[in-house]
Amino acid sequence: MHYFVTGATGFIGKRLVKALLARRGTSVSFLVRAGSEGKVGDLLEYWGLSGAAKSRAIPVTGDLTAKKLGVAPETLKAMKGHIDAVYHLAAVYDLKADAESQVQVNVEGTRNVVEFAKAVDAGHLHHVSSIAATGLYEGVFREDMFEEAENLDHPYFMTKHESEKIVRKESKVPWTVYRPALVVGDSKTGEMDKIDGPYYFFKVIQRMRQILPPWFPAIGLEGGRINIVPVDFVVKCIDHISHLKANQAGKCYHLVDPVGYRVGDVLDIFSRAAHAPKMNLFVNAALFGFVPKSVKKGMMALAPVRRIRNAIVKDLGLPEDMFTFVNYPTRFDRRELDAALKGSGIECPNLHDYAWVLWDYWERHLDPDLFKDRSLKGAVGGKVVLVTGGSSGIGLSASKKFAEAGAITIICARDPEKLAEAVKEIVEHARGKGNANPQVYSYPVDVANPESCAEFVKLLEEKHGGVDFLINNAGRSIRRAIESSYDRFHDFERTMQLNYFGALRITMGLLPGMTAKRRGHIVNISSISVLVNAPRFSAYVASKAALDAWTACASSEFADTGVTFTTVNMPLVRTPMTAPTKIYESMPLLDPEEAAAMVTDACISKPVRVATRLGTFGAVLHALVPRVTQIIMNTTFRMFPDSAAARGEKAPKTTLSPEAIAMSQMMRGIHF
Repeated sequence: MHYFVTGATGFIGKRLVKALLARRGTSVSFLVRAGSEGKVGDLLEYWGLSGAAKSRAIPVTGDLTAKKLGVAPETLKAMKGHIDAVYHLAAVYDLKADAESQVQVNVEGTRNVVEFAKAVDAGHLHHVSSIAATGLYEGVFREDMFEEAENLDHPYFMTKHESEKIVRKESKVPWTVYRPALVVGDSKTGEMDKIDGPYYFFKVIQRMRQILPPWFPAIGLEGGRINIVPVDFVVKCIDHISHLKANQAGKCYHLVDPVGYRVGDVLDIFSRAAHAPKMNLFVNAALFGFVPKSVKKGMMALAPVRRIRNAIVKDLGLPEDMFTFVNYPTRFDRRELDAALKGSGIECPNLHDYAWVLWDYWERHLDPDLFKDRSLKGAVGGKVVLVTGGSSGIGLSASKKFAEAGAITIICARDPEKLAEAVKEIVEHARGKGNANPQVYSYPVDVANPESCAEFVKLLEEKHGGVDFLINNAGRSIRRAIESSYDRFHDFERTMQLNYFGALRITMGLLPGMTAKRRGHIVNISSISVLVNAPRFSAYVASKAALDAWTACASSEFADTGVTFTTVNMPLVRTPMTAPTKIYESMPLLDPEEAAAMVTDACISKPVRVATRLGTFGAVLHALVPRVTQIIMNTTFRMFPDSAAARGEKAPKTTLSPEAIAMSQMMRGIHF
C-alpha cells in the first residue's frame, strides 16, 4: 500500500504517518514546502526509519496553495495509479489566524488536494475536517448532516465547512470525512505542539493555584458543552477506519468523546489536575447572552472598556474570539463511529484519567512563562538600580543580588562609613558570583531631609541619566502601643517623614525622567502589617499605609506611560532595625536574603503587589469579618508585651510565654 499525506509535519499528521508506516509493506509520500526539506531528517527519526527503511517515506516538494499541490508534472506522472489513498490533514488550525490565510489554506488548499487526487488517480481521499464545520448548530448534529450547519460567521468555522463541501461536491475519487473534536495532547505522554482549546484557560487556573490554597472554594464559569479528544485516539480512529474492508465511501465520522462535558466541568477537572482550588460555584455564561448586541457594541466603543478587555486577553494569552465559544451549543452523535470501532478495542479515554498528564506537559513545556527571560540578569542587567537604605539589612542583600546580575547598582544611606563598607561587601559578593567588573556607587543621603533629596535627585540625573529601577527601602519602624505614645507625637511625625514623605520626594524627583524615557519600575517596600493592621505599630503602619495608597493612585495615573509600580508587603525581617526588640531573638523572622528575593521578584515580574499568603489571608479576613480580625489581633496584642525601651524603662530581657512562642510560629512574619 502506498499513501500520500498532506500535513505530515503537523501535530496529527506526523503521528498518522507513523501509524501508517507501522503497517507491513506500506510506504508514504508526503508533501513538504520548498525550503522545508531540513525537517525531513527529524521526521524520519520520529517515524523510526533508518538505513534502507528511509526509502519508505518519500518527501514530495510542493505547495498546498498551488494547483495540484504544485507537484512537478513528472512526479505526478510517476505517481499516477500508484497511490492507494490520499490523507488530507494540512490546514490552519488556529482561531487567531486571519480570514484570508484560512481561506487560502483551508478552502483553496482542499480544492488543490481534490485536483491532485484525481490527477494521480488515487484510490480514496480521506479528508480530516473538524466539528467546526458544523458551525454553532443548536442541538445534536448527526454524522449524516452537513447542509444543516449554521452560524458559520467565524472564518475558521466557515473555511472548515467550505473545505468539506469541496470534498463532497467536487471530488471524483471516493472520499471519507473525519470530524475530530477539540484535539488535545497525547493521553499517555501529554505531548502537545501548541496552546489551543482548553489550554487557553490553563494560565487562569495556574494563577488561581499561585494565589489561593487548594481547599479554597472558587467560582467557575458554566457554559455550553465542549468535546475534547486526545490526539492518540484521533490517529487510531483514522488509521483503523481507513483500512476497514467495508465500503467507507461517502461517509462521515465524528471523532468525539461520547461523554460531553460542560465548560465548567472541564475547568474543574483541570483545576483538580493542577491542584488548584476546586470550583464549587458556577456562574452560567448564558446570562451574558441576554445582553443585547447593541449594548455590547456600545460598551466596546468606550476606550476604558476596550483597554481593560485587551489587557486581560493579552495577559492571559486568550484569542479575541475565545469567549464566543464559551456557550458552544452543539452536541455530536457518533453512531457511525461506534459501528466502525466495534470490536477494535479503540475507545476514547476518560478526561478525568489523563487531564493531569496534559497539565503536567503544559506546565513543563508549553507554559508561556517558560519562554520569557525570568532571570534577574535579564530584568536589570545594564540598567541603573537605586536602593535607598542600601547599607544594611534588606537593602544590602538586595543590592548584592542586583550587582551580581550586572546592574549599575546605586545605594544611599546617611552614614558614609557604613556605605563604604557596604560597597566593598557588594563588590566582593558580585565578583565571587562571576561579575568581574561590578559597577557599584554610593551616596550619603538623608532621605528624610528635603534639601538632601533634591540634591541627590539632581546628581542622579546628571551622573547616571536617572534610574530604571527605584527600590524605596529606607524606613523607620517604631514598636510602641498607642497608650504609651500619648506624649510622643513625634513618633508619628518621624515615621511619616522618612517612610512616606522621604519615599515620595525621591520618587517624584525621578518620575519625570522615567516618563520621558517611557520606562521605569518603582518598588515600594511596605509591610505585612498594613494588610493585617498589626497593633503596637500604629505609627509605622500608618506611614506605610499612606505610601500604599499613594502607590495605588500613581499606578493608575502612570498606567499608560511605561512606568510601573509594585508594593511589597514585607513580613518581619531580622535586620538591624529589629535588633532593639529583644523578644524577636526567639521568634522565627525572615532572613534578609529571603526578603531580598521578594524584592528581586518584584523587579522581574513587576506585579502590582507582592505579599505572602498569610498577609493576603489577613487582608481578606479583615474585609469579610473585621470584628473577628480585631479579636485575633487584640489577643496577640495582650500576649506580646511592650519592650522595656518602648516603656522608657531599663529592665532585664523580656521572656515569651509558651503560648506567645506558638503564636509566633503559626503567624511567621507578623509584627507582634
